[in-house]
Amino acid sequence: MPGFHVSSLVALFLPWVLSLAAVRAQAALPAMPPVTASDSLLIVAPHPDDESLCCAGLIHAARQAGAKVAIVWVTDGDGFRWDAMVLNHAVLPKAASYRRLALLRENEARIAAQRLDVDPASNYFLGFPDRGVLHLINHDEAARPWRSRFTGARSVIYPDAFDPGAPYDGASLTQDFDQILERVRPTLVFAPSARDTHPDHRGVGLLVSRTLAARGELGELRCWIVHGGADWPRRGFTPDAPQSIAPRGAALQWQELRLSGDSIAAKLQAISAHQSQLRVMGHVMRRYVRATELFAVVQPQ
Repeated sequence: MPGFHVSSLVALFLPWVLSLAAVRAQAALPAMPPVTASDSLLIVAPHPDDESLCCAGLIHAARQAGAKVAIVWVTDGDGFRWDAMVLNHAVLPKAASYRRLALLRENEARIAAQRLDVDPASNYFLGFPDRGVLHLINHDEAARPWRSRFTGARSVIYPDAFDPGAPYDGASLTQDFDQILERVRPTLVFAPSARDTHPDHRGVGLLVSRTLAARGELGELRCWIVHGGADWPRRGFTPDAPQSIAPRGAALQWQELRLSGDSIAAKLQAISAHQSQLRVMGHVMRRYVRATELFAVVQPQ
């Protein structure tokens, strides 16, 4: 057939195959064991708002149970061009615009965490570059620090970050995250899956899994997905419906956390704190408000 390529056929049918696999995996998901007052949770978010989309129901339920919760944001979300365009009314935002956006998103994350009853002292912002995490994780640590094409920075520039001035390289990022683990001493760590389609999410997933593996603590890891494939989650605002398995996560070992009405309401309130993001993709963000949240168990090798 003229112009036919096998790759074209694969591209056509792969989303359908992944969706079918996800539907089959959804049947009779095991329940996630309840969090108790003796637990200490660490939520690892690539950007401000991910903690609310993935885990706000979990965070609320954990705090209601008396568990400790800490959140670490790897970036301040300072590379979202559409957001910077809307915020600054500019087609080509300048570096200063992206830096202002980061401070705004950081403040929104603090408000969201407060609505979920997270102690402000348990909020950690690492300040590494948005759209650069995967590069840092896979980059030669001896090379020159990565330069953000958005802010122009080569090191952590936010004064209230965990380690201001840390160079944008994989060694610094890994060292800072390892120090967070030492400080929090979590019994459970919730981080993005390396199967997520967003490069920052994949990078953070690799950072967390590699660091925990090196510490012999991989069994503490639970994974989640926010960017799970085209048009996922597919339905609109349906808080009474269970969350579906993302096509990208069909092969993972999922557990289901059923949320109370109070936890669902708290999740909506947390997402609503991210006003800068709601302006550009609010209809998508509200799709994550469901009656359940899904977390995948990671088996130590």
